[in-house]
Amino acid sequence: MTVPAHATRGTGGTRLRADAVRNRERIVDAAREAFVHYGPEAPLDEIARDAGVGNATLYRHFPDRGTLIHHVVRTVTERIADRAAALAAEPDTFEALRRFVFDAAEERIGALCPLLTDHLDPDDPALRAARDRLETAASHLLERAQRAGTLRPDVGLGDLMLALSQLARPLPGTNCPEIRGFVHRHLQIFLDGLRAPAGSRLTGAPATFDDLRSAACGRAT
Repeated sequence: MTVPAHATRGTGGTRLRADAVRNRERIVDAAREAFVHYGPEAPLDEIARDAGVGNATLYRHFPDRGTLIHHVVRTVTERIADRAAALAAEPDTFEALRRFVFDAAEERIGALCPLLTDHLDPDDPALRAARDRLETAASHLLERAQRAGTLRPDVGLGDLMLALSQLARPLPGTNCPEIRGFVHRHLQIFLDGLRAPAGSRLTGAPATFDDLRSAACGRAT
């Protein structure tokens, strides 16, 4: 994954040195995993330890928990938006969609849902811009596959993102280190059900991003 542009600058807008950018990326990745497994109150000193940096380094980049949570969610959203945009050139339209789903699962974007709803302002301009970029790029992948006849026509982007959120999230009360292996298996089962021609008729209408935004969990995307 490429490093989002905002991740290369400090809180004052100054450009970070290469080693500082690497430290920040390690902190973000460690925080992402800690938040997924232990919630937004995960100990910051353990995040620093898992990132291989000292507490002072973590606080130099992220002076408080809210700043760290904001940066993690924004970074993950922008990474996936960048990946979706890059996959638009993939000639196999369903393969592009499949790779997007697995990349999004690896970035844990669905599992970060509670962070946005409980600890962040969903109308924050930077987060909204990142979500809009993700929606645009992912919608393009979905529409390409439907036009090519590889994706069933009765699903929407909201269906895709809601399933990703549900399947990529650890089960409540569990801390299974092998859960990601099950996630990949279940995502593949889900993707097989998206292929055209469809084996059944779905009830209701395709879900959209707007549908998800009207629900608490939907604001994570």
